[in-house]
Amino acid sequence: MAVSFSSALLLLLNMAGALLAPRALRPGPGPGGPAASVDADGGDVDFFFFPFLVLYKNGRVQRFMGTDTVPASTDPATGVASRDVVIDAAAGLAVRLYLPGPGSGNRTADRLPLVVFYHGGAFVTESAFSPTYHRYLNALVSRAGVLAVSVEYRLAPEHRLPAAYDDAWAALRWAVASATARAGPSPDPWMSRRADPARLFLAGDSAGGNIAHNMALRAAREDLEGGAAIRGLALLDPYFWGSRPVPSETADEGTRRWRERTWSFVCAGLYGIDDPVINPVAMPPEEWRLLPCARVLVTVAGLDMLSARGRAYVHALRANRWRGDAELYETPGEYHVYFLDKPDSEKAAKEMEVVVNFISGGHVSTGASRMDA
Repeated sequence: MAVSFSSALLLLLNMAGALLAPRALRPGPGPGGPAASVDADGGDVDFFFFPFLVLYKNGRVQRFMGTDTVPASTDPATGVASRDVVIDAAAGLAVRLYLPGPGSGNRTADRLPLVVFYHGGAFVTESAFSPTYHRYLNALVSRAGVLAVSVEYRLAPEHRLPAAYDDAWAALRWAVASATARAGPSPDPWMSRRADPARLFLAGDSAGGNIAHNMALRAAREDLEGGAAIRGLALLDPYFWGSRPVPSETADEGTRRWRERTWSFVCAGLYGIDDPVINPVAMPPEEWRLLPCARVLVTVAGLDMLSARGRAYVHALRANRWRGDAELYETPGEYHVYFLDKPDSEKAAKEMEVVVNFISGGHVSTGASRMDA
């Protein structure tokens, strides 16, 4: 049975360097919880990525959270319909499509904005099919009136980076190709009839925000088919880091070493901690100007140790003369991806409104949670 964490433990997890505020943790067979299940296993531990998983030296991976899934369905609360599509069975690449119901205000013949969404989970856990993300996408699609493609990408340590990036790019290319297909062998009916590739948005939370950013830059270097245009990039509590602290970021050496170790774990040392894939703040101005969208939204939570890097991202966009509109939305007094942990809270509802307004072309709320970078 899943056990929810208290606010005090969430604070502890942030201090311990967790990249994603956990929603649930499976207790081990003994009173020690997850540590007890690790010890009881009897195997030699290669790496304990607290609080997500342990990797044993024999290659076995034991995850403590983010492994539950739910089937695609028609959501009774929102009327949003979902179904799964396998893109590459050999690679395990699949997507869950979400289509708003009749009550969303979109006529059956209408083409809808297309949102490609990448889930979070520190690159090591969670799923596009998890209850958390299924609930979030149902709500987003219903509120925004969009067709969403939620990507199931491969996870580390079984598949270290760049596997997730490669899957994310393949899924994006599939989405654009499917949306532009008017004929041909078995085009996907939802994508070919309802998705508007000229109104394409990339979005993701935490590690998924990192992925969305990197897919946008890749799209600038490798043309997407069919004249697809990325209208906007929504990075929700994105996971970025670097060797040197940015303003208001922790300077604690132990915390920074731990984050560098965990990053090296997910990419097997392929990308250094200042590589642009994890530290875009270090990119030269000409790289920032490549970003192929007119608008970027970054959300951060005030108590999240990653929030300073999100603010720095927006500052870098503006400082490097990127010609688009960069907006920052901060929720004080909350932790990393709180809107997934507490979806029914007033603050989560406000954050959802911000994302919906961003997709619809409006600006973020001017309420108390709005902060300039």
